[in-house]
Amino acid sequence: MEFNDDFFGKVKKKTNVDKETLVDLAKRLNENNMKDETVLRSIIRDLSKITGKDVSMEKEEKIIEIIKNDKVPTNVDKFF
Repeated sequence: MEFNDDFFGKVKKKTNVDKETLVDLAKRLNENNMKDETVLRSIIRDLSKITGKDVSMEKEEKIIEIIKNDKVPTNVDKFF
């Protein structure tokens, strides 16, 4: 899936997170193993800070489980 500036504009409008930040996070995921809990926790916590949304330990565990079990939705563009 290719993301264009319109997509990033929608994300920024809803979350106030800019394209550069998202690209940096994506690079971190690509450079590391998506099954590495340490990397996932770090990224989840960074996203929590960036967006100002608290993520409980329970929710963090659920997110990690979803990612590790390959149950992430592929149509992320529909979220925005």
